[in-house]
Amino acid sequence: MAAYDVHRAHVMGTIAPKTGIEPLTELVAEVMSTEPYASAKRCLGRRQRLLAPRLALVMRMEGSWPGATLVHLPVHASWLNQIEIYFSILRRKAIAPVDFADLDDLATRILAFQNHCNTDAEPFDWRYTRHDLDTFLARLAAA
Repeated sequence: MAAYDVHRAHVMGTIAPKTGIEPLTELVAEVMSTEPYASAKRCLGRRQRLLAPRLALVMRMEGSWPGATLVHLPVHASWLNQIEIYFSILRRKAIAPVDFADLDDLATRILAFQNHCNTDAEPFDWRYTRHDLDTFLARLAAA
């Protein structure tokens, strides 16, 4: 699991034996107790596939961290979620050659990649406008 700061291109990830409320709560506690998030008025988090049983998680987290707000993105809008882009890069550059001796070796590689990304990463540039799309489509039509 990981959290991604879109303004600093910083990843805060953790390795847990399984997913669930406890590891997610621990990750949120780690993020929300670290600056600049601890003193922020509002921090937005995204949880995909937010089903009814998980609404209790939202209530618990927003109660523990008043500045934290979990929002729901539709499943088919994962391209809007920059952590999904990070996980895609992680899979292709660090995990794709599946040659791990054990799960500890995999965890070591994942955390090493995270540290590498945090040293020189820059935020994704999301300045692609409707005009840019129209220009691109016009070029395709002319080709």
